[in-house]
Amino acid sequence: MPLPFAFLTVILIWSTTPLAIKWSAMGAGFSFAVMSRMVLGTLLCLTLLALLRIRPPMNRRALHSYFASGSSMAVTMILAYWSAQFVSSGMISLLFGLSPLITSLGAALWLKEEALSMDKLAGMLLGLLGLLIVFHGALAVDAAWGLIALFSAVVAQSLGLVWIKRVGDDSPPLATTLGSLLVALPLFILAWWWFDGRIPHALPVRAMSAIIYLGSVGSVLGFLLYYYLIKHMDTGRIALITLITPVLALVLGHRLNNEDILPQVWLGGSCIMSGLALHRWGYKLMLWRV
Repeated sequence: MPLPFAFLTVILIWSTTPLAIKWSAMGAGFSFAVMSRMVLGTLLCLTLLALLRIRPPMNRRALHSYFASGSSMAVTMILAYWSAQFVSSGMISLLFGLSPLITSLGAALWLKEEALSMDKLAGMLLGLLGLLIVFHGALAVDAAWGLIALFSAVVAQSLGLVWIKRVGDDSPPLATTLGSLLVALPLFILAWWWFDGRIPHALPVRAMSAIIYLGSVGSVLGFLLYYYLIKHMDTGRIALITLITPVLALVLGHRLNNEDILPQVWLGGSCIMSGLALHRWGYKLMLWRV
């Protein structure tokens, strides 16, 4: 598969996922939307593994990885879908853009990978400033509890990635995806039963289409292409994805879902994106300026 095609496809998937999350819950309820998405994703993974004749490893490290990934996935998705009732799709993508900063901090504290350089610390502080500006501006149109739940989802995903890296499992990506879904699926079913417990008699076409899109493209194709990029592309270029997708998601939410974007959100988003760039390429940026 050509790398540029995979790169652009991941950007498109990640940019449209927040809006699809919003649409999937309209007329279905957030708990049913996320549960049905994960059921579909699990069935597709099972089918692909059978077709490709891949047997998921069942050793201790692999099981630990499935548990770490699945539990963090469940917490992240349930919080993100719940918050989508109160915040815009662009805000979802913007706050998830903080993931690399939180993951880096978690890796430094938990994995002891490397000491945080001045560039990385400065990038984190700039990202934190952007977060505060975004929260201040977004409170005019979004609910505070929705923003808090969304940020908690970002933290859960980021620390989950650190946990997975600490386990160090090298199972095939598709097998890891299936194992994670099998661990998370009972939690999604439990959340559906707790929050709602009903199956909609009829789903709006937009909601049904969004669930199918998220279950197939968002949950399966997106993960596979992302793992493919990690294997064949340097991390510097992959990091560009987290800089591009929030901007596209904000624009898509505004154009397709009539979402308001206040000036403070643009300002805070710019700080977050600049913080990510400084965190990732700070030393190279200084050399370029010289």
